Amino acid sequence: MKIVHVDQKSIKGISVRTTNANEMNPSTSKIGNLHQDFSKKVGVNYEKGAHLYVIYFDYESDAAGEYSVLVGSDEIDEKSSEHIEQVTVLSGNYMIFEGVGEMPQIVINTWSKVWEFFSKEDVPVQRTFTTDFEFYESQNEIAIYIAVK
Repeated sequence: MKIVHVDQKSIKGISVRTTNANEMNPSTSKIGNLHQDFSKKVGVNYEKGAHLYVIYFDYESDAAGEYSVLVGSDEIDEKSSEHIEQVTVLSGNYMIFEGVGEMPQIVINTWSKVWEFFSKEDVPVQRTFTTDFEFYESQNEIAIYIAVK
């Protein structure tokens, strides 16, 4: 894992509000359906070099509180009839956790690395709970960027 500086960027897509507790229960989980809705109704303009992002923002408190999630891209199909929102990834330092493998297991495994790292008592960095994001390099490569002080 390394820490990098990320410049502010805007991502357009669709969002939901949820909690980690809700996401652990298949009957209350929303993020999987959000991915499916985005793929069906909006889509990424890959011809323009766009990438898929998942932005975590508007944290109520910390990992235990509510937060909003936007599935989107830096270039979307503007012909969508879906209500498109825009979220700004804040400029700052981010710790990167990377994974390679099959979806959706790669996402689960990479988030497990995040939770394991930040659950240690002697963590050398502190999360800011401002904006975090997943960046999909390809269908089997993910990088999760966690905002840190």
